Amino acid sequence: MYKINQLLLEVLEDPELVRVVFADKRRKSIEYKRVTMRQVMIRSEVMYQAEFQYEKKVTHKNISYYDAVDFAMDLVRNDFKQINILTETEDIQVLASKPDRPRITRKAAEKRRQAPGLEHNRKKHYIIEDGRPCDFLIKLGVMGEDGRVFDKHYAKFRQINRFLEIADDALDALPQGRTLRIIDFGCGKSYLTFGLYYYLKVLQGRDVEIVGLDLKQDVINFCSKVAKELGYDGLKFLTGDIADYKSDGADMVVTLHACDTATDYALINAVGWGSSVILSVPCCQHQLFSQIKDPVQQPMLKHGIIKDKFTELLTDGLRGLKLESRGYDVDMIEFTSLEHTSKNIMMRAVLDPDKSAASCEKAQKEYEALRDLYHVEPEIDSL
Repeated sequence: MYKINQLLLEVLEDPELVRVVFADKRRKSIEYKRVTMRQVMIRSEVMYQAEFQYEKKVTHKNISYYDAVDFAMDLVRNDFKQINILTETEDIQVLASKPDRPRITRKAAEKRRQAPGLEHNRKKHYIIEDGRPCDFLIKLGVMGEDGRVFDKHYAKFRQINRFLEIADDALDALPQGRTLRIIDFGCGKSYLTFGLYYYLKVLQGRDVEIVGLDLKQDVINFCSKVAKELGYDGLKFLTGDIADYKSDGADMVVTLHACDTATDYALINAVGWGSSVILSVPCCQHQLFSQIKDPVQQPMLKHGIIKDKFTELLTDGLRGLKLESRGYDVDMIEFTSLEHTSKNIMMRAVLDPDKSAASCEKAQKEYEALRDLYHVEPEIDSL
C-alpha cells in the first residue's frame, strides 16, 4: 500500500492532474461500478469531487483537500483493483489486485490534455509551505535543510497544516494584548505542539506560553531538548498525569488522542479554568462500553465491533452536549491522523460569553435524556 499511497500523494498535488479513475470492482456486491476524482473549487477552497457511477444514476461527493488521499486509499483498499490516472502529459495505470504488491506503469500521453481550470492557483497553499525551510520540521526530520518535505513524511506535513487551519479558525476567540497560555494534554511526540508554537510565535508574532504534558519521560526529555535547541523559550514540556495536573489556567486546551477518560479530565480542567478554546481529538472511548443498555438496539449492539463504534459516537456526543451546557459552541470536525486511526472526530469548542441560559439549559436536558436512555454514567458528568 505504501507505493500506492506515495503515488496518490504525488498526483493529487500535481497542478496538471486531469482526473483519477477507480475501476474493476473487488466484489460484485459493490453497487457503483466506477469512481472518478477531479479537483474543483468550492467557495474559494480547493476540494476534490468524487463521481460515483451506478448502473442507472450518478452521484457526487465533495472531499476536503486534506482527506483526498485517505478517501482514495479507502477506495483501493475496499472497492477497486485498478486506478487510471490522467495528467496533461502522462498516463499512469495501477493494477492493485494485491494492494501491497501493485503493478504501476507510466507512459507519455499520446496527446496533451487540458486540466480543468480553477479560478485560483490549483496548488494548495499551506500555512507552513513545502519548499520553505521551517526550523522545527527540519529538526523533527519532516523536511530537509532546503525546505523540501520528505516523501515519507508528507502525510504528517499535511496533518500539521490541517491542525493549524482548524486552530486558526478559533484564534479570534482568544484574548488579545497579553500572553496566551496554552496546555497540550498528552502531547506525545509533539509535532502539532511545535507547529502551534511556531504558528503563533513565529508567524503571528503573538506572545505565547505553551506547556506540553505527557506521561512518558523519554518523550518529554526529547521534546524539551528540541525546544531548547530551537530557542523556543515559551514552550515547556512536563511529565505528568492529566487527572492530577494543577494549573492557574489556560486560554486554550489541546488534547489529541488522550485515551478514554483522560479526555474527560482534560475537558473538566478546561471548563474549570474557563478556557476560551478547546481542541480535542478523543480516542479509545471504552468507559461506556460495558454500561450501555438498550433492549431495542440490543440486536445491533450484540456485535462487539458495532457496539465499540457506537460507544465512541455516544461518548463524544455526550461530551459535546456537556460542553454546550457550560456555554461553549461546539463543532465536530473530521481530523486526519496517521499514528492512530485513519480518521478521527475533533471537537472544537469555543466559549461564547453571550450564550443564553436557556440554550445552556436545553443542552443539559438533552445530555441527561441521552445519558438516561442508555443507562450510562460518563466521567464528564463530574462537571
